[in-house]
Amino acid sequence: MGQLTHLDAQGNAHMVDVGGKLVTSRSATASAVVTMLPETMQLIASGGHKKGDVIAVARIAGIQAAKKCADLIPLCHPLMLTSVKVEFDLDEANSQIHISATCALDGKTGVEMEALTAVSVAALTIYDMCKAVDKGMVIEHISLQEKKGGKSGHYTRNSD
Repeated sequence: MGQLTHLDAQGNAHMVDVGGKLVTSRSATASAVVTMLPETMQLIASGGHKKGDVIAVARIAGIQAAKKCADLIPLCHPLMLTSVKVEFDLDEANSQIHISATCALDGKTGVEMEALTAVSVAALTIYDMCKAVDKGMVIEHISLQEKKGGKSGHYTRNSD
């Protein structure tokens, strides 16, 4: 196991200096799952929710969240993302929405936090839009699925 990079030798939090790193193409994909009542799933799937298209709003929220990650996570660097894709898979049989987000850039630091923030905020947006009809929704399994580029190389969940 490696060392915590956001702590200095005295244990104080600090922003990692990426000045000496090479600019490389980097990407990361994260995922999350929102579980809900079958009736809530039906409202979302049919587009019958009175607040509008839940998936469209959650997609925009996820994209915006990735762009604002450095404003939310104190030690993240502000990044010039070249791409943010937020996708949804409605699993009606299990009353779940599977969310994935992939962020990419050419830069000196990775985009794992941006992808994780995107799926988290997309999931929270689904909750917010549907909480009036289903306060029991559960957001779970927020995780990094894959990361490419940079000094640490390629990571795929369950391959380590």
